Amino acid sequence: MTGGVFFFYLRLYVILMLLPNYSGYTLEAGIDEAGRGCLAGPVVAAAVILPTDYSHPLLNDSKQLSKKQREQLREVILRDAVAWAIGEASPVEIDRINILNATYLAMHRAIAGLNLQPEYLLIDGNRFKTELAIPYACIVKGDGKYLSIAAASVLAKTHRDDYMCSLAGDCEKYGWGQNAGYPTKRHREAIATHGTSPHHRLSFALLPKQV
Repeated sequence: MTGGVFFFYLRLYVILMLLPNYSGYTLEAGIDEAGRGCLAGPVVAAAVILPTDYSHPLLNDSKQLSKKQREQLREVILRDAVAWAIGEASPVEIDRINILNATYLAMHRAIAGLNLQPEYLLIDGNRFKTELAIPYACIVKGDGKYLSIAAASVLAKTHRDDYMCSLAGDCEKYGWGQNAGYPTKRHREAIATHGTSPHHRLSFALLPKQV
């Protein structure tokens, strides 16, 4: 490999690396959610505080990782994180207060579950609503930019996938072991055939004719 090619790939690697910190605060918590677009199951949020100088070559937005990579990274994150927590909002809560407010609720439950008070919140997305006296920033596609948000996305995704797979008979009937409650063809066909379960979000358009 020539020197020019080497430095090109080195610059590319640096560009693609996720950043360890946004605010300069030591206890900066990355926040992300999983399951907003699902037809069934809770919306799950995770909050993760990583060491300020943390790095990991594989850690990225959970959607960019394979299931095996997410499972491996979950163990790494649980080992390396300064603090982490999971929060959920149930289908009943989603139906009552809508999915956006339920997402905020799950995020607040994750933040409250941390065993350390964060000094700053780094939220994946373009909006957040809170009464907490903690400064925050919303980062669009933040799970592909900051390590703590990426870590939160991995924890939220793996936790939610495991939960959906644990729903026994309903899991098999609706294909939740494969689709995790998202609106796939198989999932919607099962709703049409078997009706809804207690885990479905009744305020959502469960079948195409409702759209």
